[in-house]
Amino acid sequence: MKVLVIGNGAREHALCRSLSLDPDVTALYCAPGNAGIAEVAELHQVDALDGKAVTALAGELEADLVVVGPEAPLVAGVADAVREAGIPVFGPSREAARLEGSKAFAKDVMASAAVPTARSYVCTTPAEVAEALDAFGAPYVVKDDGLAAGKGVVVTHDIEAAKEHAAACDSVVIEEFLDGPEVSLFAVTDGHTVVPLQPAQDFKRALDGDEGPNTGGMGAYSPLPWAEPELVGEVLRTVLQPTVDEMRRRGTPFSGLLYAGLAITSRGVRVIEFNARFGDPETQVVLARLKTPLAGLLLAAANGTLGDLEPLRWSEDAAVTVVVASHNYPGAPRTGDPITGLDEVAAQDAPQAYVLHAGTRRDGDAVVSAGGRVLSVTATGEDLAKARERAYRAVTRIGLDGSQHRTDIAAKAAGAAGA
Repeated sequence: MKVLVIGNGAREHALCRSLSLDPDVTALYCAPGNAGIAEVAELHQVDALDGKAVTALAGELEADLVVVGPEAPLVAGVADAVREAGIPVFGPSREAARLEGSKAFAKDVMASAAVPTARSYVCTTPAEVAEALDAFGAPYVVKDDGLAAGKGVVVTHDIEAAKEHAAACDSVVIEEFLDGPEVSLFAVTDGHTVVPLQPAQDFKRALDGDEGPNTGGMGAYSPLPWAEPELVGEVLRTVLQPTVDEMRRRGTPFSGLLYAGLAITSRGVRVIEFNARFGDPETQVVLARLKTPLAGLLLAAANGTLGDLEPLRWSEDAAVTVVVASHNYPGAPRTGDPITGLDEVAAQDAPQAYVLHAGTRRDGDAVVSAGGRVLSVTATGEDLAKARERAYRAVTRIGLDGSQHRTDIAAKAAGAAGA
């Protein structure tokens, strides 16, 4: 099968890496891709938000499957254009992608499907914002209703900061604060059958100890040694399947990747948010553990045949990803800095540790930074402690002037696992 992946981040590199290892994939393309993806896929230029352009490229390449990685093309309706051309596509329609594109829409779906989530208000005026903040009290949770690349949420005890964030958005969702650890659970679905993947946990704050500003994610790990064994089954039963069934009932079936961001609260599992695509950096660790070939799974979701697949097979190994970010991230990042040490990681740490590129580009013979999150250093091991050790050893080989990374990814979970 010939596969075209749309996107240019570490999530897409993780997808391309897994697809490149799938014996059924005879040709792999990525548009626009990045310097790392170029090592496993043939790169093509395309405007990822232009459905006609993506469809034309898929036709030209005779792709048997198109995989849309990021959320913006999905919300822009790129999957619809590809689907209308008769090409199988992994990714929801524009209407279904509103589960991510609008927090208010997602709340409405959850209410209809009786999915457990935080109590919330949708606010469009300063008076409504003030009333909602007062109703819930601190800590205040203020979410931009639209897409914000994972950075549209403010959680703060400072009411002025909460109001300031709300004022910068057209429409906001203000929620009660959910206590307890967070879990990311992905599920592949064809609109009827829902196949959950293994859970992961990511680290949103920029600095160690969950300090600093929110980011798109600074690292992740899987499995979760502290999670209850029945967690995945419970979330499938109470969250994922009811949501997919409700979307179908509304006439906007959801096929592709449904990502549930969850809080394991003192009152049980609650949905924090839905995303309509693989999450970054959790994809890096989840796919590192998936043994079932990826292309057939994604194609079955696109073709409506997920129910015919064998159960997924998983490695017992743990996986850890550490994000190396550029100077000043999550503010305006400095770009164009040379990256060194990539060959050393490949020579000395592979295959247990490897580098997935996010914000990189090639400049002559050099690879240079081209974004905020630059690299995802990913490693596997028989337990989290070993995977961490390998990931951080690989991180030490990488040189990027002014770069930053967290030193505590999976530390607590690895300690608990070893206790």
